[in-house]
Amino acid sequence: MTVAITVLVEDVAEEGLRPEHGLSLWIEAGGLRILFDTGQGRTLPGNARRLGARIEDTDLLVLSHGHYDHTGGVAGVLEIAPGARLILHPGALIPRYSVRAGRPPRMIGMPTPSRAAIEGARSGRIDRAVRPLRLAPGIGVTGPVPRETDYEDTGGPFFLDPEGARPDPIEDDMALWIETPEGLIVCAGCSHAGLINTLHRVRSVSGMRALRAVIGGFHLLQADDRRLAMTVDALRALSPGALLPCHCTGEKAVRAMTAALGGGVSRCRTGMRFRFK
Repeated sequence: MTVAITVLVEDVAEEGLRPEHGLSLWIEAGGLRILFDTGQGRTLPGNARRLGARIEDTDLLVLSHGHYDHTGGVAGVLEIAPGARLILHPGALIPRYSVRAGRPPRMIGMPTPSRAAIEGARSGRIDRAVRPLRLAPGIGVTGPVPRETDYEDTGGPFFLDPEGARPDPIEDDMALWIETPEGLIVCAGCSHAGLINTLHRVRSVSGMRALRAVIGGFHLLQADDRRLAMTVDALRALSPGALLPCHCTGEKAVRAMTAALGGGVSRCRTGMRFRFK
């Protein structure tokens, strides 16, 4: 299966494209056009046009989790792409907050227009990934990712209430995987379940062991030295052919991965294209 991935939304952009804190990937695989996350929604339409990604032809819209910087463009996509099937965990719709000491709480859940568009969509248009799902031959999503490592966490001060009394485990976090003859391509939104937990889950549910490429947000921006070192050690053992960090990974983590894994690491930017045969 030939797989082509174009970065439509990312925190850093190539010349002529607009950056945005968020993530969206345009994936062509197995005859399907897959939009993986939508960023905040402001830069997606323009960047997609410039990059030749016909959002109106989307077959599958996959949401990695319910944060605003991954779901802000949902309403617009569902409106212009009437044939798009939506895949998400139902937990993506719940209110959620970032609560930091000395700062007012900030709402970081799915924006109201996106939630309304999903709630108003016909039921046959939505697949709720409460468990692993095969979306097509050789393509699937993990559903919820078990938390098995003792050094990974959600990566931030995430809560289910503005008072910060109920931590948000972000149980809706999931990844997309695609089989190729040389191994799995894994697309992660933020890896709030932990990057290593996510990769273990993908290998378990797909039945494949080799990792050809891992692309997306790894949410190591606030990782302490222990977590970063253990993540890098685990990645070295998993030996992905390419590691393509985006968005919330953090430059310190990118440098650590590059030092350990060498030329297989490439920091993503809006406008980058990857092709796997």
